[in-house]
Amino acid sequence: MSRSVLVTGGNRGIGLAIARAFAEAGDKVAVTYRSGEPPADFFAVKCDITDAAQVDQAFKEVEAEHGPVEILVANAGVTRDTLLLRMSEEDFTSVVDTNLTGAFRVVKRASKLMMRARTGRVVLISSVVGLSGSPGQSNYAASKAGLVGFARSLARELGPRNITVNVVAPGFVDTDMTAVLSDERRAEIVAGVPLGRYAAPAEIASTVRFLASDEAAYITGAVIPVDGGLGMGH
Repeated sequence: MSRSVLVTGGNRGIGLAIARAFAEAGDKVAVTYRSGEPPADFFAVKCDITDAAQVDQAFKEVEAEHGPVEILVANAGVTRDTLLLRMSEEDFTSVVDTNLTGAFRVVKRASKLMMRARTGRVVLISSVVGLSGSPGQSNYAASKAGLVGFARSLARELGPRNITVNVVAPGFVDTDMTAVLSDERRAEIVAGVPLGRYAAPAEIASTVRFLASDEAAYITGAVIPVDGGLGMGH
């Protein structure tokens, strides 16, 4: 049966790969995007997840097109990397507002109808950085670590309604965001990855799709690293 899937930040990188994975499985896929061009293959809604009114409107449009959202993937995120003493209040709060509070906004809106239907799948995209930390990314790491506590609290809260809430924590993924790194920096990163390479976006997407499948119906509150072993021990 084709399910209604919403992927936030689904116009590029990991989000786009996730959207494609669900579409290939026959699901009805909608994506949100804040800037740039919307992907032509999906029902796309422009939405800034830092604005609750825009989030509500985006859901109304998706619900009208595909029905209530049955699978939500909270993927939208931003970075503003800099060392702590150079980090402004706005550098910190804007990242947290998008990556963590933005996830709160979309999950709260989706869970309303999931609870009524007594079923649903929520997957939050965190990061290995949220588990192990990274210099110059205290804002990003804090926001991504926050998703873990958020998800585990919701797993307990929403579990009685047959709604699972899980976290996927990617490592370094071969996307436009990492393509701008110098060859030297890329080599440094790969040297710390036991598998010795970056992930392909499709490898993150397949894990997300698994968590939304019937085979994963008894998995909730989990944090699944897809990082080539980079974050082992965390």
